[in-house]
Amino acid sequence: MDLLALADFNLVARHEGFGRAARAASRPKATLSRRVAELEASLGLRLFERGARVLRLTQEGRALYERTGRLLAELDEAAVAMASGVDRPRGRLRISAPLLFSQTAMGRLAAEFALKFPEVRLDVTTEDRAVDMVEEGYDLVIRVNPDPDESLVGRVFLNDRLVVVAPPALGRPFDGSPVPAVLRGSSGPDGAWVVRTPTGTSRIVVDPVLRLSSLLMVRDAVRAGVGAARLPVSLVGHDLKAGRLVLWGDVEGPDISLWTLYPSRRLLSARVSAFLDHMKAAFPQGTPEELGAYIEA
Repeated sequence: MDLLALADFNLVARHEGFGRAARAASRPKATLSRRVAELEASLGLRLFERGARVLRLTQEGRALYERTGRLLAELDEAAVAMASGVDRPRGRLRISAPLLFSQTAMGRLAAEFALKFPEVRLDVTTEDRAVDMVEEGYDLVIRVNPDPDESLVGRVFLNDRLVVVAPPALGRPFDGSPVPAVLRGSSGPDGAWVVRTPTGTSRIVVDPVLRLSSLLMVRDAVRAGVGAARLPVSLVGHDLKAGRLVLWGDVEGPDISLWTLYPSRRLLSARVSAFLDHMKAAFPQGTPEELGAYIEA
C-alpha cells in the first residue's frame, strides 16, 4: 500500500472534504483527488461516497480511516521525535476513566502529568461503560475488573476491597435483625451482606433506607449516621482511623482491581508510556492504603 496515498486519504477523511484538506495542507485539490482515486483503484474499494456537495466515507473507508489514522499520527510523532533527538511525549492523549476514580484521584493525577509533560494535551472522559477504544479514539482506558479482551493489553495498577462500615452509634445486631443500610443505585443486594471477620463469616440482614447513585454520596450519608454501607476501603480508611466510622467486616467476594488498558500494538506511543509510568510512580505498591492517602493528601 502506498503510504503517501494513505496519508492523503487520511487528510481528506479528517477534514471531511478535498477542498478543506487542500487548504489545511496547502496542497492542490486535484492532487489529493488523484491520489485518493489511485488508492481506491489499488484496493479495489470505494472509500468515499461523492455527492454534489457532500463527501462521506463508505463503510470500508471508515474502517480504513479508523485503523490507519492513529498509526500514521504515531509515525509523524516518531519522525518529529527523531528529528529533535529526544523522544519527548507530545500530542493529544485521550483517556477514559471510571466515575469514582475520576472524582477522587484523576483531577490531581491529570494536573501533575500536565505540569510534567506540557507538550501533551490530556483529555480525560469520565464514564463507567466499556468504551470501544479504536472506534471512539481513546489512547488509554482505566477500568475496574474488566472483562478479557484479546485486542487490549494492560496491567493492574491498584487494588482495593469492599468493606461494610457504619457510624459508631449504630450497633451491629447479632440476632438477625435488619439494620438500616445505604445502597448505591436503584437495585442491588438488599437482602443480606456476607462479610468476613476475624471470627469467621457472617450475614448482615439489611433494610435499605436510602439509595444513591454515587459511592461518594453513600459515604457522606453513612458519615451523617443514616445507616451502614458497603464501600471501598480506600474511600473510608481515614474515617476508620479517625473513629468517624467503624468496620463491620470485609465483603465476601473478589477484590477490586483497577487496570490501565491500551490497544495491543508492539509500539506504544511516548505519551501513553509516560502516563503509565506516571501512574506507577503515584501508586508504586498499588495498595488501597496508597490510594486512600493520595485521595486525602
